[in-house]
Amino acid sequence: MAKAISDTERKILAALQDGLPNSRTPYADLAREIGISTDELLTTLAVWKEEGKLRRIGAVVNHFQVGLGEGAMVVWKVEPDRVAEVGAVLAGFEEVSHAYERQTAPGWDYNLYTMVHGTTPEAVRRTVERMSQAVGVSDYQILATRRELKKVPPKYV
Repeated sequence: MAKAISDTERKILAALQDGLPNSRTPYADLAREIGISTDELLTTLAVWKEEGKLRRIGAVVNHFQVGLGEGAMVVWKVEPDRVAEVGAVLAGFEEVSHAYERQTAPGWDYNLYTMVHGTTPEAVRRTVERMSQAVGVSDYQILATRRELKKVPPKYV
């Protein structure tokens, strides 16, 4: 049976689901908003992480607002024994916001995905070509972003 969460944990969860404050001290600001110390907030998050209740806290960046108006999902066909190595190299490109592995499907042999950003479609294409050369993988497709959908975090409480 799952253990009920405390009032403080519920406040933390409620505050987190709205996103971290846009400041230089987001954890301190969030703790102040909840009415707890920063240490208590960070300790709770560490316990949640240890217990598997929390995987990660990450930023959701609107790339269009930061001047990177073009983007594309690039799918790569990589030998399974090279996925970790190739993924690490591709994720290291500053133009890449995320890289991850997915299982293949019938008729779709691409198993590594990267989101590549740039100022123009040509800049994205040049980056992808550099990435391809860096890892020695030439079987890829560039799937250009047509529109940005609204990104919203899940609501738990």
